[in-house]
Amino acid sequence: MIPLSVLDLSPIPEGSDAGHALRNSLSLARHVEALGYRRYWMAEHHNLPGIASAATAVALAHIGAGTSTITIGAGGVMLPNHAPLLIAEQFGTLAALHPGRVELGLGRAPGSDQITARAMRRTLQSGGDDFPQDVIELMGYFQPAEPNQAVQAVPGAGLDVPIWILGSSTYGAQLAAMLGLPYAFASHFAPGYMMHAASIYREKFRPSAQLASPHIIFGVNVVAAETDAEARFLFSSVQQSFLNIRRGRPAKLPPPVPDMDSRIDRHGRAMLDDALSCAIVGGPDTVRRGLEEFVQRTGADGLMVTANIYDHAARLRSFEILAEVHGGMKRAA
Repeated sequence: MIPLSVLDLSPIPEGSDAGHALRNSLSLARHVEALGYRRYWMAEHHNLPGIASAATAVALAHIGAGTSTITIGAGGVMLPNHAPLLIAEQFGTLAALHPGRVELGLGRAPGSDQITARAMRRTLQSGGDDFPQDVIELMGYFQPAEPNQAVQAVPGAGLDVPIWILGSSTYGAQLAAMLGLPYAFASHFAPGYMMHAASIYREKFRPSAQLASPHIIFGVNVVAAETDAEARFLFSSVQQSFLNIRRGRPAKLPPPVPDMDSRIDRHGRAMLDDALSCAIVGGPDTVRRGLEEFVQRTGADGLMVTANIYDHAARLRSFEILAEVHGGMKRAA
């Protein structure tokens, strides 16, 4: 079976705060490291009360210092918000502290609304249109410095931090293919273009020094519990959170509620069906069947699993059940 990895937004539950959320993230990272998960990514989002991973490199430093073997990385850094040199220095610092354990996923979206993007960058003159050039510039900073090179990333130069391209449309697929980079598709919240983007990436891929053949991982929400009913109850926090964001009312991660389906109107149901159609929610047998179907349908080289569960103990148990199911599938294979 393909490897499992974790995408963590460091969710801030109602009644809690960012510090507690980040400590929970370290607890989760240690937990999944012991369970054999491949990598642990954190994502850059801004001005969202329920997400604590805005300063992604700082959050990853916290995770890296508290773990020992699991690969850590960004899934991703929203490059239009930053000068490529600064990101090279940040992730060069992480790579210097944790050799061989750091990788960098790059996204083209701002990870925020336009007002917040303006507050971060002061000007929107540079943005998504410059993304390919910024990626190439950033990759250059990780190469060994040339004699008399005017600008170097220190730390960063010569560390060759692996780069991934993230996407939720065909744009990132085309760029990742052109540059010969691994690709991560955001099917955990935008599955509409999933199969089309994967097809474009595989068909147009050009081998590079980093990667000889196409390699694609897919984001997927997995909420596992002892029973289907319990998992659906826990998943209601994810559903509420998505509806809040899509309706322009972002908030902290709400507690789960019973009988969520009866609380959703027709428009809300359409939004959830669009955003969360790839979610796998249930007890062990349901999760196993969902994993098998998703992998068969996508031909995934890896899964990037996210689970914003209100209760931290239940979140740890969800990733544990998934690892148990995955281990059983590997033995059966």
